[in-house]
Amino acid sequence: MSASTALYHVLGVSGYQVKEIEQDETRLLLHVEPAPRLVRCPNCKGKNVIRRGSQERWFRNLPIGQDCTWFIADIPRVECRDCKLVRQIDVPFADRRRSYTRSFERHVLELSRFMTIHDVALHLDVSWDIVKDIQKRHLLKRYSKPRLKNLRRIAIDEICVGKGYRFLTIVLDLETGAIVFVGEGKKADSLKPFWTRLKRSRAKVEAVAIDMSRAYRVAVERNLPRAAIVFDRFHVVKLMNEKLTQLRRDLHREACDLLQKQVLKGVRWLLLKRPENLDLKRNEYARLQEALRLNEPLAIAYYLKEDLRQLWDQRSKEAARTYLMAWCMQANASGVRVLQEFAKTLLFHAHGILAWYEHPISTGPLEGTNNKIKTLNRQHYGLRDPTFFKLKLHQLHEAKYALVG
Repeated sequence: MSASTALYHVLGVSGYQVKEIEQDETRLLLHVEPAPRLVRCPNCKGKNVIRRGSQERWFRNLPIGQDCTWFIADIPRVECRDCKLVRQIDVPFADRRRSYTRSFERHVLELSRFMTIHDVALHLDVSWDIVKDIQKRHLLKRYSKPRLKNLRRIAIDEICVGKGYRFLTIVLDLETGAIVFVGEGKKADSLKPFWTRLKRSRAKVEAVAIDMSRAYRVAVERNLPRAAIVFDRFHVVKLMNEKLTQLRRDLHREACDLLQKQVLKGVRWLLLKRPENLDLKRNEYARLQEALRLNEPLAIAYYLKEDLRQLWDQRSKEAARTYLMAWCMQANASGVRVLQEFAKTLLFHAHGILAWYEHPISTGPLEGTNNKIKTLNRQHYGLRDPTFFKLKLHQLHEAKYALVG
């Protein structure tokens, strides 16, 4: 097999012939030149051209064994008699203004599915910027405008990334786990580009999972009037835990008895834990019971908090509605101000809370994705290119390597 034949069958390069082969300790250098049939105008593709010299260019190619492979090509410059232009001829195995072949680019993209940018760069002995450039160009082609036509159930939430409390608004496709939109900020205005593209796609969104933020609720009602709004279970319980924490803090501040202050101090996390998760070896159950025995309002709030979890375990939506009304009546009758305020909040958002029985979705997958985003950002020690960072988020659901800190 000749060198030129091997160039085609092994490395996938056609139309070029090998002039010389060099090899040192770590590199295999292939000096190549184009066949006469490739010497044509890059603009009109005509052969009515005059050669105007050539330029030597180096292209990184796939490694062979332990050696990295380089093509050293003499690229002719031609003057087209028809176009009256002087240009370099096209290189069929590499994109314009790139120092690597398309085969090398595909190899980098395949490795990037399982490895980080830093690992790929070390493995191939190239700079971090080359791997990033290859990834960015690929992501721009594939994810610059994600398809929205098949969206049915989505989740919307914000995440804080980087320093200075920089927020991003994330829209997640709950059926595929893919991020379909990333907006700057955490206000409703950050979703305007998404609503515009969603209307153009004519997607039929059935349900949207959000927290109880008024801004997101109004934005969804205005732009998706037929979609069901589902208030996330996690955020409802989280708000109840915040009310319980506030009550404990108020009781600790108002306590006159030193014993009560000592008992209330340090029981915050015990109040937020589920009873089955209390550590008996650390005497957590006994400490919690002592705090509840000495503080009746705290005990009422704690047991109501545990009862609230059963709201999503009812046999039907109507049964859940009855349970919610009964829970709110108990909270109002307790005489505890924070519980009464929380009961009003639940009643105001009852329609979205109970919508879970028709569309059992939540922002839970989005919360998990948010953790991956933070880990991704921490792995790169912060990505300075905002466009590249957003594109990486769109590909996050396809990453095969472990997102560890």
